[in-house]
Amino acid sequence: MRIAARLSLLIITLWLALPALAAAKPPPPGDSLAPMLEDVLPAVVNISTASWVRTRTRGNRLLEDPFFRHFFRDFLEPQSQPKRQKRSESLGSGVIVDAREGLIVTNYHVVDGADDITVTLRDQRELSAELVGADPESDVAIIRVEAKGLKGMKGLPLADSERLRVGDFVVAIGNPFGLAQTVTYGIVSALGRSGLGIEGYEDFIQTDASINPGNSGGPLVTTRGELIGINTAIVGPAGGNVGIGFAIPSNMVRAIMEQIVEYGEVRRGVLGVVIQDLTADLAAAMGVERHNGALVTRIVPDSAADRAGLRQGDVVIEINGEAIGSSADLRNRVGLVRPGEKIELRIVREGKAKSLTARIDADTSRAKGEYLHLGLSGATFGPIEADHPLARHVNGIQLLDLARGSEAAERGLREGDIISAVNEREIRNVGEAKEAILASRGSATLRILRGRRSYQLVLE
Repeated sequence: MRIAARLSLLIITLWLALPALAAAKPPPPGDSLAPMLEDVLPAVVNISTASWVRTRTRGNRLLEDPFFRHFFRDFLEPQSQPKRQKRSESLGSGVIVDAREGLIVTNYHVVDGADDITVTLRDQRELSAELVGADPESDVAIIRVEAKGLKGMKGLPLADSERLRVGDFVVAIGNPFGLAQTVTYGIVSALGRSGLGIEGYEDFIQTDASINPGNSGGPLVTTRGELIGINTAIVGPAGGNVGIGFAIPSNMVRAIMEQIVEYGEVRRGVLGVVIQDLTADLAAAMGVERHNGALVTRIVPDSAADRAGLRQGDVVIEINGEAIGSSADLRNRVGLVRPGEKIELRIVREGKAKSLTARIDADTSRAKGEYLHLGLSGATFGPIEADHPLARHVNGIQLLDLARGSEAAERGLREGDIISAVNEREIRNVGEAKEAILASRGSATLRILRGRRSYQLVLE
């Protein structure tokens, strides 16, 4: 009886203690993380940016709407109205990856639209930085400071994120809320997170190490001090940490950085397929034993996939010997292959494994605004995204990214706008838009769609 009573008391005690036990994190391997952090922390920097934004000393609120501004500017705003400039600032983090070249990795959204970038080192020295290049689709940016400013310092080289496993201990470092050199500790909660709608290319490391505003661009490292990710996003109310943070894996960052340093931009490749995830139901219906991979639902004629011999119904399971778990996985891997390079595909066709070789094509579906017309500088255009409200109703190209204070922004364009016609000529893609603008010989009138409204924008 006494034994039963004691057991009952023990069970009740453990049950009451479960929330506290669940909240507690296991200690890190070894006695302390301090020796590792002594090597890593000098490579972590604070990044502050400043941009100059045009404002008006007085004016009509109707001018905030580009439609009214386009047609009624002369009536609502005197041309002699004085202007002033207001300085806005933002804070983020970064990590030195090559001290000899002065290269620092951070997030694109940290430096987006910045006119001035200042890097603050651990010893409080401030260095001016320049933007080498950025990739908005993956939220990666590379900035550079003068190498002599980093003399005697070591960069933190990018490690192999493919070796990371769920349950591995990780440390997030950054400057949350402006608090420099903050360190948080946790585990890898999941790998290959995608479909979150945070970025165009998603292959996130999920961690429960606390990540808060200001951590963006800072490193995620292992307990051995290996750089395996760049902190980029959080999920939580009002932007606060609830134990769900995301980092861009180092292998993706490396591939992007190499292209930015070489070309100043990322030149993505395309395979030329329409794909979807291979679910258990689809696998059973197709007689495929595997439950993961990317199912090919359509082949673009005369594409890399078409020339390689891919067929509708094939299941892509490997690229260059690395497993493909989903359609997002395939898209990410192909998107980081440089145009002209060959890849080895392992597929399942009618229940049998088969190998194919494809030479990747250049992605010509997207273009910077200045490629179309100098009056569109600062904008990036591409196909209309599937979740756009007008996707099923119109043809054209969508404004996917817009730099603050750019020529395109000054003309009243916004992200999500669709160019559906040039000089009343309907367009379906970037190539047709370029052709139509060139044919206009100096003056092109664009039909812009925004929600249920449309207006004309004239480019001289």
